[in-house]
Amino acid sequence: MKKIFEIAKNSPLFHGIAFSDFGRILDCLMTRTADYKKDEIVLLAGNWVNFVGLILSGGVKIVKEDDGGNITLVNKLFAPEIFGEVFACAEIFHSPVTVQAAEDSEILFMDFGKMASSCTNACDCHKRLIKNMLNSLAQKNLSLNQKIDILSKRTTRDKLLCFFEYQRGGAKKFVIPFNREELADFICVDRSAMSRELHKMQNEGIIKFNKNTFEIL
Repeated sequence: MKKIFEIAKNSPLFHGIAFSDFGRILDCLMTRTADYKKDEIVLLAGNWVNFVGLILSGGVKIVKEDDGGNITLVNKLFAPEIFGEVFACAEIFHSPVTVQAAEDSEILFMDFGKMASSCTNACDCHKRLIKNMLNSLAQKNLSLNQKIDILSKRTTRDKLLCFFEYQRGGAKKFVIPFNREELADFICVDRSAMSRELHKMQNEGIIKFNKNTFEIL
């Protein structure tokens, strides 16, 4: 349990919760852990979702497939981020997306119904957990608005610049969580066209990059 706490305490969901209360919360939330190999399905679109998943190690890709079989990368998450809470909270019990292990991963699953309702003891740590969950949902809403802003741009260059602006958070040099194919999927552009645009931007002295490390010049 100590190992899980050392990871979980870095998640906004468990902000302000002491180790002395952690075991009680895990029992209350009927938690379980599971290991996944890279590319293994964690949650398949259409499956029942009434849990929150906390990534203990590794990371996951959240993807959506349309009727034509085209797959779009919705997001990529790493430890100690959480997933599933938006759909569970909205009572969208059948997941509209697929969650897939981006690498070998370990995930802690927590019952959302137990999380959203106060325990019989109405303990302060559970109240804190609910407050943290509301903050997490607000942050997810901000992230969604950011992606809408990116996708609203008309050109590939404008989409890239908008994406970089959100990613860098004011820093000159930053690392993005996507490879080239994933980045093209995320901003909904053709990969080849995007690669050409990136090299144009570098040749024009707008950006400099090496693999996933970028710098705004």
